Amino acid sequence: MGKQGKSAIGTLVERRSRYVMLLHLPEGRTAPHVREALTQQIGQLPQALRRSLTWDQGKEMAEHARFTIDTDVQVYFCDPHSPWQRGSNENTNGLLRQYFPKGLDLSGLSRAQLDAVAHQLNTRPRQTLDWRTPAEVFAQSVAMTG
Repeated sequence: MGKQGKSAIGTLVERRSRYVMLLHLPEGRTAPHVREALTQQIGQLPQALRRSLTWDQGKEMAEHARFTIDTDVQVYFCDPHSPWQRGSNENTNGLLRQYFPKGLDLSGLSRAQLDAVAHQLNTRPRQTLDWRTPAEVFAQSVAMTG
């Protein structure tokens, strides 16, 4: 969430590799905008890696049924006030604050800027991945599905 909750970017994190894809939401975080951005972004993943999506209780996923019909990706919702049920995503959101501090207006960010930040995160070694990068682990996962 950006300045005064009026702007946002979405985060899509592959759980095993911690690979990050950022959703460009220049028109806002309404349910139709989020569904369209998610559908486009998740469509870039190999079919074998598009099994399910875990979301918090936000109203921006009100069109989850249509998203599932469009993508064949089942949506699950966390219990209220249970961020640990989507820990990889919460951790990623914390890392994103290094690039996008609280109070920043996110509506002016371009797709290229979001992709550059995602690239930096995906090429940053992680202790939880035995000091491999999310991009390396993701590439290995993709190779195994091919």
